[in-house]
Amino acid sequence: MSEAIRMLAQEKGMSEDDLLHVLVDALASAYKRRTGAADEVVVEVNPQTMEFTFIAYDLDEDGNWVNERDDTPKKEELGRIAAQTFRQVMSQRIREVERDRKFEEYANREGDLVTGIIQQTDTRYTLLDLGRVEALLPQAEQVPFERPQPGDRSKAYIVEVRKTAKGPQIVVSRTHPGLIKRLFELEVPEIADGIVEIKACAREPGHRTKIAVWSNDHNVDPVGACVGARGARVRMVVTELRGEKIDIVPFSEDLPDFVSKALSPAKVTQVNISDDGTAADVIVPDHQLSLAIGREGQNARLAARLTGVRVDIRSETQVAEGVPAGGDRLDPYVEYAEGQWITNAETGENEWHAADGSIMSQAEWSAMSEALAEAPADEAAAAEMAGDAVATDTEAITETAVESALEGDPISGDATPDDVTPDDATPDPMTDEDAPGASAEGGVDDER
Repeated sequence: MSEAIRMLAQEKGMSEDDLLHVLVDALASAYKRRTGAADEVVVEVNPQTMEFTFIAYDLDEDGNWVNERDDTPKKEELGRIAAQTFRQVMSQRIREVERDRKFEEYANREGDLVTGIIQQTDTRYTLLDLGRVEALLPQAEQVPFERPQPGDRSKAYIVEVRKTAKGPQIVVSRTHPGLIKRLFELEVPEIADGIVEIKACAREPGHRTKIAVWSNDHNVDPVGACVGARGARVRMVVTELRGEKIDIVPFSEDLPDFVSKALSPAKVTQVNISDDGTAADVIVPDHQLSLAIGREGQNARLAARLTGVRVDIRSETQVAEGVPAGGDRLDPYVEYAEGQWITNAETGENEWHAADGSIMSQAEWSAMSEALAEAPADEAAAAEMAGDAVATDTEAITETAVESALEGDPISGDATPDDVTPDDATPDPMTDEDAPGASAEGGVDDER
């Protein structure tokens, strides 16, 4: 019996004491299935001899345990039903103990990095096998455009550990900024030892990440320690993140200097911090404006998250022309749409989420903008176009009338050029060349 208990404990990964407690509970449940069993029973076991003792009790009207007695049954007296009950309860208690042990093992590991093998994946979530337990990687915690394949090994960041009836549920993430910090701790010994610290991290999963590093030892370059020899250290992190770009900038307690470095690789001319310290007016050379803003404003957006201040970027030409910084740059006579651009996690395409709840893709937005650009700006423009058409028709009628008059058409009068005498003609002080309605060759000018 002792050998069986020891082997079972090793197989289930439990201690012998825990297994003995499970065995005692199972025997108590099996005892109550006997005919004529007492109301309550306490089972005691001797770990050395493995002898079991059943102490039975009755319940009085007040629910007190009375009439204590030894009611240890013989093995043949338990019967088949009691044996089945013992087996079921034993298996159930062992599963409960295993679940509790797994939960305690991962309950305090929130924020740690784990490595698992992808078991299965679908549109809702991906399962990672961590060895004894499985971790859940929801679709919202997956990097856009990443296509996990079963059998691949992947690292993830533990976000939450939940205790459920089926055991601990471990929720992991591939988009959390903490994943960047943990990966650098693995690759950079200076960060693991506390010599170099990651002060701030701003990330757009799958695209780009900015981290600000600080060294507690003036002899250690924080950026160089994270980059490594020929970029070996940061390359390992980029490989694990499937090619996501990583910008490493030195942290500075001087906010203008920190903002300037956060906009790297752009070169900044001047940084002006607002009085309340919540906004920064950044001036860059003209040829650095697009680089400072980044593709779709990504560089400026990450710099703002990294520094914690609002970043307004202007070129030197805009400053010279008096273009104000911040929201004052908006045209007061233009009505702007209310909403925000949000990246679709599944397709990766930008979508406009309007204040009224409607959603429009970037392709639809571009098509609408092109249609509005080709259409008349307002009713005045339409009226102007209509006026041009009327003027064109009038010119055509006038031109027809002149030609008819020259040919003697009745619609222009009874007189023909042969009937007109020099005495009847009205004298014109201007010559044919000076006449505004004639060209140098004597024809009718098109711009009359």
